[in-house]
Amino acid sequence: DKLRSDRGVKKTFTLGVSVEDVSFHIFTGKLRIIGSIIKGPEDLIPLGSHHTIEAKLNTPIKIFKEHWSSYALKRINQAIEASKKLSAIIVVLEDDVADFGLMRQFGIEYYGPVMGNVSGKRIIDKNRAKNIEKFYQKIVDYILKFDNIQTIVLAGPGFYKNDFLNYLELKHKDLAKKSIVEATGSGGRVGINEVLKKGTVEKLAAENRVAFEISAINEILQEIAKSSNLVVYGKKQVKEAINLGAIEKLLVLDNLIRSEDLEESMDMVENMSGEVLVISSQHEGGKQLEGLGGMAATLRYSIN
Repeated sequence: DKLRSDRGVKKTFTLGVSVEDVSFHIFTGKLRIIGSIIKGPEDLIPLGSHHTIEAKLNTPIKIFKEHWSSYALKRINQAIEASKKLSAIIVVLEDDVADFGLMRQFGIEYYGPVMGNVSGKRIIDKNRAKNIEKFYQKIVDYILKFDNIQTIVLAGPGFYKNDFLNYLELKHKDLAKKSIVEATGSGGRVGINEVLKKGTVEKLAAENRVAFEISAINEILQEIAKSSNLVVYGKKQVKEAINLGAIEKLLVLDNLIRSEDLEESMDMVENMSGEVLVISSQHEGGKQLEGLGGMAATLRYSIN
């Protein structure tokens, strides 16, 4: 951590905090860690006092726990492997606005919008072509900010997505080779979620975690629609099935894990050869799971 003394000099030191609360701010990308100080230079900051650490991407942190659950270690290892994998980005264009959805292994991150100075109607304008090219180049520059983009989905309700692909084929052939076009009825984040629902990214990047999670949620919803005896949802019913050893696949919303002690239940499922999937609350599938009580599972056998 860093402190600025009375003389305005920054001092860097190692700080140990007994964690009491953690929150992640998705729009800033910062992890806020709140707790009491148990290690550090006492002349700068007293032990036992409360402190907040704001960690961002690439901030080195050491985490010490008396017990690590098997699901937590598995998820950490998955995240490490996922960080090495390639990503997909959804670019939704509507008039002179572009919104972006970056597909990560454990969720989708929304970016933008990027604005252009393009008139809404296709009128003859000597500056229009230049303005469109500037707008498209701004989109390209934004895409290039992200590393390891394997797939680019160009979407939106109008003609801009097709025009933008033509621009890529002329000016940025390497990006054009990674791009496909998908029609949507809406722009903005609604359009991004529309692409996710269509399964476009799932077909292009089968290993992508978001598409994988949405597919798992759809399986649950299909079983519920059939009034199947091999599916349960809601905390009470799911925990009963866990205690009976009947769980084949358990889906748990990430927000629920943060607010409740579910480690023992998740370990029980894995110890009985069940599968545990932690579902991100940041996409449409997560919101559907939230509507089911935050937990759902498929069963090996009926418990009714």
